Amino acid sequence: MGVPFGRFEVLELLGRGGMAEVFKARISTGAGAGQLVALKRLLPSLSTDVDSVDLFTGEADVSRLLRHPNIVAVLETGLVGEIYYLAMELVEGNDLSHVLGQLRAKNVLMPVGFAVFIARALLSALAHAHVATGPTGIPLSVVHCDVSPSNVFVSTAGLVKLGDFGIAKARLHGDARSSWGKIAYAAPEQLEGAPLDPRADLWSVGVTLYEMLTNRRPFEGATPEETQRLVVSQTPERVDEVRPIASGLQDALDRALERDPKRRFQSAAEFHAALRDLRTGVGVPGTDGAGLARMVAGLRA
Repeated sequence: MGVPFGRFEVLELLGRGGMAEVFKARISTGAGAGQLVALKRLLPSLSTDVDSVDLFTGEADVSRLLRHPNIVAVLETGLVGEIYYLAMELVEGNDLSHVLGQLRAKNVLMPVGFAVFIARALLSALAHAHVATGPTGIPLSVVHCDVSPSNVFVSTAGLVKLGDFGIAKARLHGDARSSWGKIAYAAPEQLEGAPLDPRADLWSVGVTLYEMLTNRRPFEGATPEETQRLVVSQTPERVDEVRPIASGLQDALDRALERDPKRRFQSAAEFHAALRDLRTGVGVPGTDGAGLARMVAGLRA
């Protein structure tokens, strides 16, 4: 038996961050009774902090309007006592950060086809989010601002889903504080406090793809300040100097990691198209979602 929380039964802790805890839970009454969900709860110590509450509830406001197979769905939001919560689609599996950690522990590189498969799924999600409109047809102008492996989930069935659109809501209200998002994945213009557009997310996908291919981040200093300096000033080692990859894939990475947004891909759809036809094994048996699921299961063995 779990611990009652509103109309939910909390079963186990899945993760904890500086702002919230995520639990595996079951809906115990009402609509969806019996369904398993991921229950994200704002830490009680932050329940009276206006900025934290706005950021937390903002994730629900944005995510509820984004319905896409590669985006974690928010099912409902509410308040139990003084604790704010989101009930989200439960993705049975691991986040990409955990998968990469397992690969590093085994000292093996992710197959190129799987890295591209995951990147394409993220770009599909972002292509939808970046052009999404509200109920009245007004563009939402969503920029995720925090695309990174810890916000990418790989299910046991090989589904890839992007979560945590909380910072995106703040961006909609004109607040793009550079301290939000993870420095190693943030675009140079984000760290410099410049106005953001969807091209900042494409940089983050490029950084994530680079890490999937090399088992290391392209920008990682000994301190946050050094990492920020590297992001805004240093060109990382080419991936094709670490492992063999198709020239088209290296070209796509180079373009995604252009410091000048005007020189990057101009949309998620354009970046996705550049990856779609690469000769990396994508589309052949074993590099689809089922193959990804088998690889992730093998890492746990």
